Amino acid sequence: MAYKYLVIVESPAKAKTIEKYLGKNYKVVASLGHIRDLPKSRMAIDVENNYQPEYISIRGKGPLIKELKKFAKKAEKVYLAADPDREGEAIAWHLSHLLGLDINDKNRVAFNEITKEAVKGAFKEPRSIDMQLVDSQQARRILDRLVGYTISPILWKKVKKGLSAGRVQSITLKLICEREQQITEFEPEEYWSIEANFKKGAKKFKAHFYGLNGKKMDLKDAADVKKVIQAIKSEEYDVTKVTKKERKRNPALPFKTSSMQQEAARKLNFRTQKTMMIAQQLYEGISLGRGGAVGLITYMRTDSTRIADSAKNEVVEYITKEFGSEFSASKPRLEKKVASSQDAHEAIRPSSTMRTPKDIEKYLTKDQYKLYNLIWSRLVASQMTPAIFDTVKVDITQDTVLFRANGSTLKFPGYQKVYVEGTDDGKEEKVNSLPELEKGDTVIAVDVEPNQHFTQPPARYSEATLIKTLEENGVGRPSTYAPTLNTILKRYYVKIQSKRFEPTELGLIVNNLVVENFPQIVDIHFTAEMEEDLDAVEDGKEEWTNVIDRFYKPFIKEVENAEENIEKIQIKDEPAGFDCELCGHPMVIKLGRYGKFYACSNFPECRNTKAIVKEIGVLCPLCQEGQVIERKSKKNRLFYGCDRYPTCEFVSWDKPIGRNCPKCEHYLTEKKTKGKTQVICSHCDYKEETQQ
Repeated sequence: MAYKYLVIVESPAKAKTIEKYLGKNYKVVASLGHIRDLPKSRMAIDVENNYQPEYISIRGKGPLIKELKKFAKKAEKVYLAADPDREGEAIAWHLSHLLGLDINDKNRVAFNEITKEAVKGAFKEPRSIDMQLVDSQQARRILDRLVGYTISPILWKKVKKGLSAGRVQSITLKLICEREQQITEFEPEEYWSIEANFKKGAKKFKAHFYGLNGKKMDLKDAADVKKVIQAIKSEEYDVTKVTKKERKRNPALPFKTSSMQQEAARKLNFRTQKTMMIAQQLYEGISLGRGGAVGLITYMRTDSTRIADSAKNEVVEYITKEFGSEFSASKPRLEKKVASSQDAHEAIRPSSTMRTPKDIEKYLTKDQYKLYNLIWSRLVASQMTPAIFDTVKVDITQDTVLFRANGSTLKFPGYQKVYVEGTDDGKEEKVNSLPELEKGDTVIAVDVEPNQHFTQPPARYSEATLIKTLEENGVGRPSTYAPTLNTILKRYYVKIQSKRFEPTELGLIVNNLVVENFPQIVDIHFTAEMEEDLDAVEDGKEEWTNVIDRFYKPFIKEVENAEENIEKIQIKDEPAGFDCELCGHPMVIKLGRYGKFYACSNFPECRNTKAIVKEIGVLCPLCQEGQVIERKSKKNRLFYGCDRYPTCEFVSWDKPIGRNCPKCEHYLTEKKTKGKTQVICSHCDYKEETQQ
């Protein structure tokens, strides 16, 4: 069937969803992302001529470009409907160049959500390509190319091939390495606490030691504790003060890209890249049975927490109908505008609140459902009333000794009916319920227990806390976080241990070299200012060439100094302590792309290599001959297997402990859940008491 109008989008999924809204006069095709880019083989930036880039068609896209030109020739008009952000605008600009379109013509169509109303509305008001957005994207691309293609060859020459550096990548690595240094240099300090269980009538409650003579006292050592214990003369204490208050807790704002990435990492255990991939699927459209494909959420790359009035009205209607008007906030709170934030789009929200997660669960994959449920719940909660808690603070005194009990009870759930925000440490807030206490009451101490503690080093970064730190420092933009984290993992600069980033030896070497020789690249304040300048290009307040020039001139001087002064770093092989079984030469420990491994020192004559395995000191429960060792799956998940594999095929996700079950004689394992360790049987329901 003939068509009058050609519409070009990025992905086939988006094309399929849009085509059914537009009707038979429109043909919708996909460019499959960018079609032009800088060549991979060389810098392709003319620094002598205002940093002009040299774009080429992306390898392998020749047949697609030919097809797009053929389709465009047959159409009366071509519409460019790439995503509504910098990258989308650049894709539209490159397409207009390849297809010979006039960039001043009104052929650019952008929509924040893929619903019938939004798409049809956008086609009623096409606009010309926004060159400020294009220039902002170009400036970022050129800056990244200048940094990467200038520093990376130095790393190859001085350290080893295959390494890279980048604007956001190098700062991310620096943050991880600095945190590791803080952990290494940390010296624990002793401190004590005294917890007491009190009783009023039959009801028990907890309180903690506060101080002596009405003043707060820190317990630094056992001598301080002894002084307090000696001051306690009996089991009876007096309630000397009761303070009651009402505390409100506001709901979190609707999601922007970074907060969605953080919350999906905390609550769903999703890696950043996975979150963005699933969000893209929900945005581009999911088939809901007979109704066909529908875009379920608004555009997922945004710095805004604002929502449209129509969406707000729909949420209020839903809340009032489901929970009652007392749960609907009359004035939902707004986020303070951050200088660097881009408010061109709405927050990430469902395209319709009335499309509840339960209603559409059967059409979604498990992961799509989890993320949609998170986005939907967060939006609904954001428009609800605060949760209200009754809090009570009680001072319990005996002569000079003061204990304090804090209690909290939920008075009105408000938004917590729907959603509670996750925490970075994964711990839920504990609620301590107190009996009704009045000033002058006497309570009995059931027990008084001193506990010794030591201060802990700062925790390594998780994906959520690292993204939070990058955003707070104005480094990069939320859309760059997923590829950045992926790059430093792929280069083996960092590894993930217990869901936390730990730098590798290679990462520490590269970081030290970049920090010492390219201080500007890893200066957080400089990079944040650079991001603001790039945003100013988008707003039309800066020329993109001026922004690059201000960066490049001091940077190239650092490069010239580095090439002269950096000495070649030799990553020495460590002796493995045993000989090669093939040729008899000593084996060594080498550092490869995926970590350390054993290799023969007689390379290249002998190419014998072995993986480095860690024994756990337990005999294999299956063959009773081999040792159980730690192994990694393709997805980097730790599991346990026999070192006689493939002769013995024993495997277990949980760690065998070298004991058998007293009930069924099968082997026992150690299972970790929510920060606790439990011993369970691999076969029956036997469990041993949970240990902290």
